[in-house]
Amino acid sequence: MEKLFNSTRDNDNKLSPSRAIIKGLSDDGGLFVPQFLKDVKFDYKDFIGKSYNYIAKTILGEFLDFSKEQIDYCVDTAYSLNNFETEDIFKVVDVEDGLSILELFSGNTIAFKDCALSILPLLLKCAKENKNDKDDVLILTATSGDTGKAALEGFHDVDGIDVIVYYPYKGVSRLQLLQMLTQKGSNVKSYAVKGNFDDTQAGVKEIFNDSDFEKELEKYGVKLSSANSINIGRLLPQVVYYYHSYVRLIEQGKIKEGDKVNFIVPTGNFGNILAGYYAYLTGLPVNKLICASNDNNVLFDFFKSGTYDKNREFKKTISPSMDILISSNLERLIYHMYDGDDKKVNDLMAKLSNEGKYTIDSEYMNKADNFIGGYATEDEIREVIKEVYEKDNYLMDTHTAAGYKVYKDTKEDDTYSVLLSTASPYKFSKDVYDSIFDDDVKASDDVEYMYKLNEKTKVNIPKPVNNIESIERREEEVITKEDMRNSILKYIEGKK
Repeated sequence: MEKLFNSTRDNDNKLSPSRAIIKGLSDDGGLFVPQFLKDVKFDYKDFIGKSYNYIAKTILGEFLDFSKEQIDYCVDTAYSLNNFETEDIFKVVDVEDGLSILELFSGNTIAFKDCALSILPLLLKCAKENKNDKDDVLILTATSGDTGKAALEGFHDVDGIDVIVYYPYKGVSRLQLLQMLTQKGSNVKSYAVKGNFDDTQAGVKEIFNDSDFEKELEKYGVKLSSANSINIGRLLPQVVYYYHSYVRLIEQGKIKEGDKVNFIVPTGNFGNILAGYYAYLTGLPVNKLICASNDNNVLFDFFKSGTYDKNREFKKTISPSMDILISSNLERLIYHMYDGDDKKVNDLMAKLSNEGKYTIDSEYMNKADNFIGGYATEDEIREVIKEVYEKDNYLMDTHTAAGYKVYKDTKEDDTYSVLLSTASPYKFSKDVYDSIFDDDVKASDDVEYMYKLNEKTKVNIPKPVNNIESIERREEEVITKEDMRNSILKYIEGKK
């Protein structure tokens, strides 16, 4: 079986897995999907008692055109104690009857993006080797806070690859900002863009779709790629932790073999939950995939009505990684819902671009009937953080708390559930602290609150962010969306 990935907007636009990882985003604006997905099946029983790395090697080996030696190198280098706190990589923690939490924040940037962005640089390196690709690769990434640091951390000092991260100016937490500004490496750069995340992401997409700019970069021997979840090399590694959590539940005696499980996923760009859908399609016993949003509840409305409408007020919230109105990875789900009808996907994405909304035909909407949408308001998120800490002595960040609220709202039976915790509570210390403790604390920002929260709760501060203010940092550079192309040229010319 030849492994090929095609664009969601053109089935004839086919690339090998290696070339798709290098490319990132298709020339037609579509996202790459595996043509052979229906032929990929895993037996979760083969993973019982096995390490995280064993599961990762098995799953990635089925999707990629890499040698066994390359897969072993990528997995063992990425998922090691150099990058993660424990050998099991991600803990599955029992919080209350019927619910466990998959803690995805044990990596160097204390957020779930570490899972994929620890391995993507290695996948990209091997992909270039496979294609004898001598050009330098410039990774462009838009971030709402967490992807940026994870990309900078994952790619720093990797030969032949440079990274530029764009984030919304004053749209990330102080801790997230410090994480980006303290990053080491001569091949990594970050810019603050005036506007919100959707503006920033749109700017990156426009650059990828600009053929004239692509030709201009060719003069420098540079080609663009992406580290956002639009890159299939970001999505596939995330499939692994769904299988990992399921078999850990069996090993812990929480479920029996074959029991179906619900997964509740705090969701912004839709990549994390889409990985769960790929796990389901490849054989994992998934009951429901529960999509948790905040006040920017465009996905909740979509799963309720079948209409995706971004024409609404953008709200800045205490769960910023979900402050997104254009969920890029939803395009991949729609492609699968329409049985690979690329013309239909093209039409819908054109409507989104021109009118800001589209509607899925009901007969096709039913093909995603194992998805449920829910959302939590700011006040509800704060209430959950306080409630769970006082009841279970468990500290949640603002995104995980949104997921917990949606779990409570959508719970229908005794089906065991796993809540994906996408960030450490110390990533959003001020809002976590204020949610739990009603006192007049003297702290100027979330970094100071991190230490106040630690004093109160005695929950350990993760090593990667402890004493972060003492680390030498770069100056923040602020640009407009219109400046983004020039910032790339300036960066490249400065390296020549």
